[in-house]
Parts: sequence; C-alpha cells; structure tokens
Amino acid sequence: MEIIERKENPLLKRVELRFRWNHDKTSTPTLADMVNAAAKAEPGSKKELTFVKNVNTRFGQPLTTGLAVIYQDENAATVEPEYVHTRHQKLQSPAKENPPAEEVSEEVNEEGEA
Repeated sequence: MEIIERKENPLLKRVELRFRWNHDKTSTPTLADMVNAAAKAEPGSKKELTFVKNVNTRFGQPLTTGLAVIYQDENAATVEPEYVHTRHQKLQSPAKENPPAEEVSEEVNEEGEA
C-alpha cells in the first residue's frame, strides 16, 4: 500500500489517508487487508477506529485506490454512517455461522397439543 496523501482533520478528530495499492500478480486486496495496512501506515492507530471507503479497482489493471480514515476515539467515529460501522465490525468480531434464532412460542390448543 502506498500512501498518496495524508491529511489531518482536527475538526472531525481523524486522519485521512488516500492510498494506491498495486497488486500485480496477486488478488485484489480484501477490506481486512486494506484496514490492516492503513492502521500500520499511521503510528498509534487502532484497527477498530480505521475505516476504508471509496475503494475503486481499475478494470484490467492491478491497481486499487481508496480513502482510509482513522479516528482518534470511538466518540469521534460516530460521524461514520451505521452501514460503514456494520461492514467494518464484521472484521473485528469472528463470523457467526448460525446466528441465534428467535424463540418461537408454540400455541397450545385446548387438548394440550401443539
């Protein structure tokens, strides 16, 4: 990952990183790869407060560009929309194969049968 531009945004308490990733002879980087690389590029950052957005992979070229934003604290990160938090939260917690199903109450008829 190559950082093209680094911009500090004190109003939103974040650092914005424009990046370019040349992935010649490898697959397109996953969201988790991009978050990890962006967090490593900024000293003192946390993966939980790193969000990757505006990712664009060029057709026919092994080049991906995007924007990573790294917040100072969780309170500042509330600026991001809920769907971005949901998308990135899946990277932090292990994937659940079978989410717990809601308990379904069975109605019992007069004869005691379900």
